[in-house]
Amino acid sequence: MTTSLSAAHGHALSVPDSAGAVRFVPTSERLSALTAAVAETAEQYDRSGEFPTRGLEAAHRHGVFAAVIGERFGGGGLDAVERLRVLQALGQGDPSVALIFANTVGTHVAQAHADVWPADLYDRVLAETAERPVSINTARAEPELGAPARGGLPATTARRTASGWVVSGRKAYVTASTGLDYHLVWVKTDDPTPRVGHVIVPGGSPGIEIVETWDHLGLRASSTHDVIYRDVEAPVENFLEIPYQGVYRDPAGQGGPLALGHTALYVGVARAAQEFFVRFANERVPAALGRPIATTERIQTVAGEIEAQLVTAETLLYDITARAVAGDETAIARTPLAKVQIVRAAITAVETAVAAIGNPGLTRHNPLQRHLRDVLSARVHPPQEDQALVGAGRRALGV
Repeated sequence: MTTSLSAAHGHALSVPDSAGAVRFVPTSERLSALTAAVAETAEQYDRSGEFPTRGLEAAHRHGVFAAVIGERFGGGGLDAVERLRVLQALGQGDPSVALIFANTVGTHVAQAHADVWPADLYDRVLAETAERPVSINTARAEPELGAPARGGLPATTARRTASGWVVSGRKAYVTASTGLDYHLVWVKTDDPTPRVGHVIVPGGSPGIEIVETWDHLGLRASSTHDVIYRDVEAPVENFLEIPYQGVYRDPAGQGGPLALGHTALYVGVARAAQEFFVRFANERVPAALGRPIATTERIQTVAGEIEAQLVTAETLLYDITARAVAGDETAIARTPLAKVQIVRAAITAVETAVAAIGNPGLTRHNPLQRHLRDVLSARVHPPQEDQALVGAGRRALGV
């Protein structure tokens, strides 16, 4: 049997029932199964640094790629809080897979609210998603510009031609680069007064070169390399303009109800660290003690501190998102600051586990060192800490 995943203009797409697509509901049982499935290959990809194909395929089999597609396109239409739960579950299993998925989710959420993409091209994305995990990401950062969330014009240009656009430039930190199906390249046009936006470029387009620069401490399988675009052609309708509003700024850094998607995956990393800590504490029986260290008050206190940090992180993550989606202006304004506090709590939880365990927490044979390396990457996502604190400080001071 198959279930229909309908595209914008009534194109029927077939998705195997076994994938659980469309009908995916983020119950505790389904989320735990999702975590376990992507976790099977997490260590392998962390060591090799290769694109996490099998982890993404596992996520696709569980139906989450179709579940985040809008209901009007035949998808599952998960709401904002449900999407966060999925991202946390993926992050607990393999944060590289979660990061690639998180970037893809943004496109489907935007399309569900407004027809951002050309209809025929989005129909093609839906058809491909029925068959495999389709990855989509914006290529924004540049070596000279730095983080686009801090403002400025991109050096990458889109030159108008008789048939469409020609894109040229270099982007840094393009997650999923070696396996990216669709690049949304942030560009300025060659008009006398430049327009700014994203040009949609299929991953297999001639003129795309991946420069394998990604050799980071954490998220090693995220394939966050540089990409060079040399006269890459795209149809005229593939330019998605970002209207000028007094400053050209990357909308990803502006906060709001969708700003905590990436943050959620690192809460998942911290939960994975806690899971290892609990298992280790119950299995470790020192000869001098004669019983598991989990029975000692010191380890119980450490476990309580880890849980306290995670309760703080999850409460902020889910409560402020629910309020922001409901239109609470105070919650929306506080979202960047919430991101800072959630990240601090997640990192503290993992560091607390490592400090308590000692050498076993840092050995490559155990996953805790991987969780520590991965959770530190939470700080780099916009809004970054200094920006969030300055904004909060100005509001508090009334300046």
